[in-house]
Amino acid sequence: MDMDIEKRTLRKITWRIVPFIMILYLIAYIDRVNIGFAAITMKEDLGFTASILGFGAGIFFLGYFLFEVPSNIILHKVGARIWIARVMVTWGIIAGGMAFVESSTSFYVMRFLLGVAEAGFFPGIILYLSYWFPARNRAGVIALFMAAAPIATAIGSPISAALLEMHGIMGLAGWQWMFLIEAIPAVILGVVVFFYMTDRPEKAAWLKPDEREWLVKTMQAEDANKGGQQHHSILRGLANPRVLALALIYFGTSAGLYTLGIWAPQIIKELGVSSMTVGLLNAIPPIISVVAMILWSRHSDKTNERTWHVALACLTAAVGLAIAASTGSMFGLIAALTIVNVGISCSKPPLWSMPTMF
Repeated sequence: MDMDIEKRTLRKITWRIVPFIMILYLIAYIDRVNIGFAAITMKEDLGFTASILGFGAGIFFLGYFLFEVPSNIILHKVGARIWIARVMVTWGIIAGGMAFVESSTSFYVMRFLLGVAEAGFFPGIILYLSYWFPARNRAGVIALFMAAAPIATAIGSPISAALLEMHGIMGLAGWQWMFLIEAIPAVILGVVVFFYMTDRPEKAAWLKPDEREWLVKTMQAEDANKGGQQHHSILRGLANPRVLALALIYFGTSAGLYTLGIWAPQIIKELGVSSMTVGLLNAIPPIISVVAMILWSRHSDKTNERTWHVALACLTAAVGLAIAASTGSMFGLIAALTIVNVGISCSKPPLWSMPTMF
């Protein structure tokens, strides 16, 4: 009977939560890395050098870093429904404002503000999932959520390339249209979040009473087993060796992820192909990585092993980056980028399952 309730409850909350947060992350990732496509023409229109583009792309993460932890603390206090809605509306407005950048200074400011606005979204969703899914099921669920990133690249690449072709309409450049149009879904979905999301299992009216009771008891028992009733200061948590180690690993995987997201379109463009061809070629690696990531995370859940699933995936990504740096052919480059995508994507779900276990 308990097994029947478990399967029924997990199936229901998976269908209720996971597809929706995948859509949210898909939009977030597109708005975060579409600078890679905008740069194809933006750098010529505004006279930006590779250094300006690189610094502007990177300063996003300074804002993200500074406000990530405070944002998660607020989310925990006020609830995911209100805070995620705020995050999405704010970042949508700022992402659209990128269309009106005129100088390197305004570019830096807007990218920094975009990082501030988006801070807390990704870790906030990971925290939110820890309210709803037992640890033994979490890597698979996180993999489905994180599949939105490579899917965003696969879908967003040709869309961004197509929007660049709107150059000249109503006096706006193609990159301006791209920023404006791709920002709209974030604002709309922010409003939807406010009415759709449920903060905690205790408030889930869409669960049957026995399902809600099972889930609440299961999550409370898990919190008790991992010392969930203990209270630690924020500084003590940040100084925890396990937190620092996981942060270092995440730094490495994120460096690879955003190197791909921001620079891959320009690297492919250097081979002399059209913007639309860039979009289509850039969609190939993430399509393959989605399948690999889901299979890898399921194996991690099945074996209840995290460390080696992270380490081997990171090693695979490193090999891919080395190949990408040494190849000069179109086939070799796309193959190398595929290996990098697979490695980085596979490392994320088991990695993000680890901090929610202690």
